[in-house]
This record gives sequence, C-alpha cells and structure tokens, in this order.
Amino acid sequence: MLFASDTDRRDVRHFNGPLVSVVIPAFNASRYIERTLRSAGRQTYRNLEIIVVDDGSTDDTARVVEQVALADSRIRLLSTPNRGVAAARNTGIREAAGRFVAFLDADDLWHHTKIEKQVNALNRLTPQWAAVYVLHYIINSDDEILRSCRPDVARGYIFARHLTFKYVGNGSALLVRRDAALEIGGFDSSYAAAGIGGCEDLDFELRLAARYQIEVIPERLVGYRQYPGNMSSNHLQMGRGAVEVIRRSLAANPQLPQYATRSAINATQKYAFWEFRQARNTYLSLVTIWSILKSEPSFVVRLAFEKCLRLRQHCHRLVTTTATGRDPPRVNRSKFAQQIVPSSVERPNETAQSRRHLMRLTKVDAELHSALEPVADRLGQAAKSQTRSP
Repeated sequence: MLFASDTDRRDVRHFNGPLVSVVIPAFNASRYIERTLRSAGRQTYRNLEIIVVDDGSTDDTARVVEQVALADSRIRLLSTPNRGVAAARNTGIREAAGRFVAFLDADDLWHHTKIEKQVNALNRLTPQWAAVYVLHYIINSDDEILRSCRPDVARGYIFARHLTFKYVGNGSALLVRRDAALEIGGFDSSYAAAGIGGCEDLDFELRLAARYQIEVIPERLVGYRQYPGNMSSNHLQMGRGAVEVIRRSLAANPQLPQYATRSAINATQKYAFWEFRQARNTYLSLVTIWSILKSEPSFVVRLAFEKCLRLRQHCHRLVTTTATGRDPPRVNRSKFAQQIVPSSVERPNETAQSRRHLMRLTKVDAELHSALEPVADRLGQAAKSQTRSP
C-alpha cells in the first residue's frame, strides 16, 4: 500500500540537502506509532521520505498510519507478511530513494534536530565514514525519561571497541549511507528465524564498523522506549541473541588479537547474565556467571557486595514505610519532548584500569584500520576505473 504518489516523492526533493529515507518497521504498533510518526515528521531537516513497513500487524497499525499520512504526504505505508524486524528494515532499505537511511523503531521518539545534526556531520566526511549515531534517554509508556544512557562514545574506526562497549545502544540512533547498508547485506533475518531476534541492530553495526568509520553526535537525541511487551523486554531472547551476535562477529574476523576477543566475550557475558537474571532463568544465569568467574572473579565479588547493599536498602525502605504508614512519594519525571534541549554528555567515570583497557582497544582499532586502508584504496581505484570505462 502506498500513501505518497510519485509526484509527492519528487516534491520532497525541493528541500535543501540530500533526501533522507526514514525506515520504520512496525508490528502491532498502534499504541505508539502515531507519536513516532509525529516525531519523525517534525524534524527540522525537511527533506525526508518516511517509509513504514507494516510487518504483518493484526491490530490497527495500518489504519493509524493512514490517518497520519493524510496530513503528511512524505509518509508511505508498505505491507508485508510477518517476517521480523530485520526483514522489514531490509524492505525499507530496498524501497528507499534517499542517499541516507535513518532507522526508527515504531515506539521510539526523536528530538526534532536529530536528522539535521546527523546529515550535517556525515556530509562533511568522505564515503569511508558510513554512518553517524546519537545517544539516547530511556523513556516509559508515557514518554517520561527514566534515565540516561551510558555516556561512552567513540568515533572513527571503532570495531574492536564496539565489540566491547556497544556504543550505539538501540535501533533508532543510527543514520547510514544507503549504499554502505546495501554493501554489507543489510540486516540479518536469521536471528528471528532462530528465535533469538532483538540484537539484529548490534549485528548490523558491527558488520558496518568492521569495514567503515563511524561518526557520533554526543547528544541524547533519541527517546528509547522500554515497557513490558516490547522486544527489548524479552530478556532471555536478548541475552541469547547478544551472545550469538558476538560469536558470529568474532568468527568472521579472525584477525582480531586475543585481547580484543577476550574483552568482547567478557563484556557480552556480563550483559547476558543481567538479561538472564531478569528473565529468571536460573540455569543460564549460573552457567554465565561461572564463565565470568573464571575470567574475571572481581566482577562476581562486586556483584555479591552490591546484592548485600541492595538488600539492606530494601529493608530500610520497608521499615520506613511501615513506620510512616505511607508509600514513598511518586517521582516527578520530565517528558521526552521536541523542546528538550540536548545536554552535553558528561565523561564516564574512569579508573586507571578502565583507561588502560580502552587505550589497548583503541590501539587495536588503529592497527586494524591501517590493515584495512590499502584494501579500501584498491576498491576505490577499481570503482573509479569502472566509472571511466566506456
């Protein structure tokens, strides 16, 4: 189903700057899709096409999109059988007419300057810079900000560091050159087919980072929604998916030194452990914590100490509530809105050990990039010769 005529699609090009294709995969997203579409439509960067890929929804998603599209001819609706978020994004990439593609999950929000800032940043760089990401806030069902994301950022060739720190953080933060997205094969739909979907974003980012440089806007310009029932709340699936993504990425890049490989595995095991705990899967939690204990026993010691501290705080709250007879007051939270002024991101707390760790991974990235540059130069020269040939 198409909600913008060919004339409408040509008309959006009268805005300054290259066309950006916003790809929104949507499955049973009627609860939030209108807010998400308004967020995309109100961007200060106007040269957009907004492609909603309805991934076999059984609710009113299509009807809601149709209603919003009546007021914004840049919105197109494509309907496909249910095949998962990766296949839906790939459909959007193939249909995209823009030089750049920006991904937006159907329940997330954007600050109104996000695309403008990303396009300005990427336009200044050579094609070897394939993408630019931003930071995010965690928001709830009412658009209220629950907390900030981790402030870790890195730019340039970041593959080894991204394996450990997973900088991008969610599927709504990235703007990518369309030709680069196609060159790496788009998103991998095999995770959903294996029942471990949810980390396809990380897989895509790592394959991109292995070949290209990536820029960052160190501002929180995405409202990343977490609530019971969305994909990221399936903790068992997310934990298993992350482990598999890193396994595949390491297998595809045997040139990585052992230090970077070990760092990626350790970081992912910690992430998976927290996901398995939230899923209340005792077996996988114990298996994972045993692996962590063998590689980093200090983590397990800190975990036990923090558990005791939380238990003490919980007991204190119970005593306080019983004594006063009242529940603690509800926290008044700010809402993620178009008017929020992005704050400067503070540097994360660093220890001497964490600085040394980051420096070693940065050195690995520099070495990997040096080895990659001659290959990139040869490919660039081959492309130029093909262009010149009759």
